[in-house]
Amino acid sequence: QVQLVESGGGLVQAGGSLRLSCAASGRTFESYTMAWFRQAPGKEREFVAAIRWSDGSTRSADSVKGRFSVSRDSAKNTVYLQMNSLKPEDTAVYYCAADRTIFLRITSRTYPYWGQGTQVTVSS
Repeated sequence: QVQLVESGGGLVQAGGSLRLSCAASGRTFESYTMAWFRQAPGKEREFVAAIRWSDGSTRSADSVKGRFSVSRDSAKNTVYLQMNSLKPEDTAVYYCAADRTIFLRITSRTYPYWGQGTQVTVSS
């Protein structure tokens, strides 16, 4: 059973930074793509960033490019989302997702495994 547990969310001021963690368990993830999505109240869930576990290749949304970066620590089975230069529009629940694929997909419905989410709130 794949389990994903996010942590690291919180309240920060605009311009600040947070690092989110996704602890993955239940499988060996070398053949997986891991991704971050976010959802604000009343809005669709949107893609943030993804990483291919095997080689560390990444993809990110235009809205966060240059500010956010995704990485993984294979020894710890943990994926990170480093968020810098945070803006109020980044406020959302952030979810970790996983799929057994080499493709860095950006559509949430293609991911079968999800964490519980962690709240990120950015104040003005």
